[in-house]
Amino acid sequence: MKLLLVEDEKRMAQALIELLRLENYEVDYCADGLSGMDAVESNVYDIMILDVMLPGKNGFEIAKEARKEGIRTPILMLTAKSELDDKVTGLDSGADDYLTKPFMTRELLARLRALGRRNINSADGTLSFGDISLDTCSSSLICTRNNQHIRLSEKEYRILEYLIANQGQILTREQLAVKIWGYDSETEYNNVEVYMSFTRKKLAFVKSRTLIKAVRGIGYELRCDDV
Repeated sequence: MKLLLVEDEKRMAQALIELLRLENYEVDYCADGLSGMDAVESNVYDIMILDVMLPGKNGFEIAKEARKEGIRTPILMLTAKSELDDKVTGLDSGADDYLTKPFMTRELLARLRALGRRNINSADGTLSFGDISLDTCSSSLICTRNNQHIRLSEKEYRILEYLIANQGQILTREQLAVKIWGYDSETEYNNVEVYMSFTRKKLAFVKSRTLIKAVRGIGYELRCDDV
């Protein structure tokens, strides 16, 4: 698996490169945002790891420009800041996940494995998991077993899109609230539960065997054990 690491702290970058290569990742390294953007545009990567604070062009800008150019490579954002606004900015810029420095190496590796399991094959405009597909053009949910489909609301679509993108991983209510609503509050936590219920009803309507499972005290994950 080929990764791009864009990190201006050279000591940290060297440690990460050594760790990732020991884990059998192929790593390209850039120390500034401008060369990082050049690498994004001229190479194909399985995952990109972007630091936020970079000379020349910051990680938010790289992520945003990459998405504008149609590059769908999963992005893990590294930030020294823990404020919610920075997490929101990263996700809104197109990042798929974030880690706040300092972090444990095993958490970094776990996040990379989760991003590597993503099954976003949208050459035909769909995102797929189990017996469901999302049509990105019409925002429709399709059950591939019986070809039944139904239109999703914006929030329902984004919930399923985020769950599919992180299949095999349990997403917390905080992650869902930040990704879908863009900010964190008790009201938004309630909204996560409400829209989970709406989304489950849409899955049931198309008679899908894919389920959104609640993991007590943690969050939600997609499962499809009988397709």
